[in-house]
Amino acid sequence: MNIGVRRPLHSNVGAGHPDAMAALVKTPPKAKPKTKGGPRRRLPPAEKARVQAIFDHFAEIAPSPHTELTFKNPFTLLVAVVLSAQATDVSVNKAGVKLFAVADTPQKMLALGVAGLTPLIASIGLYRTKAKNVINLSRILIEQHAGQVPLEREALQALPGVGRKTASVVLNELDVEPAIAVDTHVYRVAHRLKLSKGKTPDQVEADLMAIVPELYLTRAHHWLILHGRYVCMARKPRCEVCRIAQWCPSRALFL
Repeated sequence: MNIGVRRPLHSNVGAGHPDAMAALVKTPPKAKPKTKGGPRRRLPPAEKARVQAIFDHFAEIAPSPHTELTFKNPFTLLVAVVLSAQATDVSVNKAGVKLFAVADTPQKMLALGVAGLTPLIASIGLYRTKAKNVINLSRILIEQHAGQVPLEREALQALPGVGRKTASVVLNELDVEPAIAVDTHVYRVAHRLKLSKGKTPDQVEADLMAIVPELYLTRAHHWLILHGRYVCMARKPRCEVCRIAQWCPSRALFL
């Protein structure tokens, strides 16, 4: 399992281009069986075909999507995701350059302490609370997990600053467990595509895990985020250039 540094690849495609997420890919991996993510929902044939077509097209655009957060190892991934709550990936990556140069293990992070960590992440929202959480989770990793990031959901969610969404991102990115972490982008796109009517992130996650084709479960999270970030934006979705517009029930509302 390759868990090296992940970052957006350089491309001539600008961030605002509808194919921007195609720049965030690596060589497509060979398909392999994944652990089922939960109970599946039986869909009417026409709806099953529509959902399949949506994700088939996502796969054509970006065969192997990944997080836009930069990380070196499971620990720095965990820290980056914790820091990204209510903050942009760009701001986290900017702070991460200096932070991970001096603290890329729980031991080094704990040695920094809250006082040493705080100025390194002061450009990120809620940085004081996040500094305390990162130091505390580093201590727990050392004392209870031999300095390693646990790859079980319950153990991850027991760490300070780690909720269900953060655990889902880490487990999915490390190819441990299929998961669809629901942020504002995923929530919006799922509703516009009528893939969910859920009122909470957990309900939307359950709906998506039940209908997304199993082959795509580990990639759906990234596709939906990237689509929401670069094409299906909140205020002015770019329906006229959307590659999956023909399967979107909400298209007529914005054209």
